[in-house]
Amino acid sequence: MIRRATFAACFALVMASAAALAVEPDEILPDPALETRARSISAGLRCLVCQNQSIDDSSAPLARDLRLLVRERLKAGDSDAQVMRFVEDRYGEFVLLNPPLSWRTLLLWLAPLAPAACGCRRRERHTAIDRRGGQAARHPRRERGRAAGARLTRNG
Repeated sequence: MIRRATFAACFALVMASAAALAVEPDEILPDPALETRARSISAGLRCLVCQNQSIDDSSAPLARDLRLLVRERLKAGDSDAQVMRFVEDRYGEFVLLNPPLSWRTLLLWLAPLAPAACGCRRRERHTAIDRRGGQAARHPRRERGRAAGARLTRNG
């Protein structure tokens, strides 16, 4: 148990330090306000190499290039929306970690609800009330389990 807790703590430290080292010191802008904006924008852009990380968290060379691109656009005077639009136009909507809700992304937003809906339907079906007798519907698996439990009780 202690070994597992130690491993979990070490893993968390390694993951936290990897994210902290993603933005290299030579990338940081001298103006703190611009740097804050750059970090905010970078947190919303997907690393095209890692795909499950933002470019702010990724240490991939392409993520570094994108971070530098964001900072260059901010230094040139672009607004946050202009920078996001520029990167999206260049790399496609996939680069956005949180794509906007539209007809093209509707399936992406609704897909996580499908397993939940199936689970609710299945649970409803298994706990349905038999309208004829008002008793809980009998299911073959439950019946086998009850029979096995009754045999164990009688024999044991």
